Amino acid sequence: MTIQVGDHLPQATFRVMSPDGPAAKTTDDVFKGRRIVLVAVPGAFTPTCHRNHLPGYVAKRQEILGRGIDGIAVTSVNDVFVLDAWSKQAGAEGIEFLADGNGDFAKAIGLDMDGTGFGLGVRSKRYAMLVDDGVVRALNVEDSPSKAEVSSAEALLKSL
Repeated sequence: MTIQVGDHLPQATFRVMSPDGPAAKTTDDVFKGRRIVLVAVPGAFTPTCHRNHLPGYVAKRQEILGRGIDGIAVTSVNDVFVLDAWSKQAGAEGIEFLADGNGDFAKAIGLDMDGTGFGLGVRSKRYAMLVDDGVVRALNVEDSPSKAEVSSAEALLKSL
């Protein structure tokens, strides 16, 4: 079942890069007591994600934070090493990258997709959501993984 506005995020554990290497971070660690914009992409370095989706959030980061948002997080069904390299290459300082390496979070919220036809395996659908203290307050899911329109930074800003 797909998560809906008003639902609490399920408990999940992501991997993040820390100064000491990969570390675990739970949904409570990321979302409890905070207003977070969570952006999901099918894959780091993939064309739409790398050229169209993430750059908008990098460019609009300060504007988003200026609207009472405590942080921006990006998740993908990639390993923590790939997401760390992508964050650095994209110049995404101040944005948290949450590796959902096995797709457990994407599956738990019903926003996983089958990319096996393209050699990608199970991935996350592309979306942007506003999470307030673990509760989904806005959810913008793309109808196609090659689009970054309703989940763009510009579209999200209109809903804040």
